[in-house]
Amino acid sequence: MATSTIKYLGDLRLEARHEKSGQIITTDAPTDNQGKGEAFSPTDLLATSLGVCMITIMGIAAKSHGFSIEGTTADVTKIMGTDPRRVKEIVVNIYFPKKEYTDSQRRILQHCADTCPVSMSLSSALKQNVTLHYN
Repeated sequence: MATSTIKYLGDLRLEARHEKSGQIITTDAPTDNQGKGEAFSPTDLLATSLGVCMITIMGIAAKSHGFSIEGTTADVTKIMGTDPRRVKEIVVNIYFPKKEYTDSQRRILQHCADTCPVSMSLSSALKQNVTLHYN
């Protein structure tokens, strides 16, 4: 079974359907590339996937080690390059809830950020600038 099916709706807008759940994501081309920018662009999704993956893996690790990261948030910034047009850098700032994390827990969380599947799948030419903030 396919992971997703994609339909071109016209005017640089697409709809991606997650086959297992039926959830739908709409994308638009960005305004700097002939689009309306009314939804995530494909490169926005790429950058966002990095942050989501990191926190997902952190949540799994935290659960298995008996602590919680519930309430964790992140800001993700995509930086585009030219010649060729591509994502050249993704900046991820992850903010943990106000609580005391042990050195061991912090090492676990950093390891998750460094080794999540999306991070490991991206080209080494794409700079990943990740900072973990413990409030």
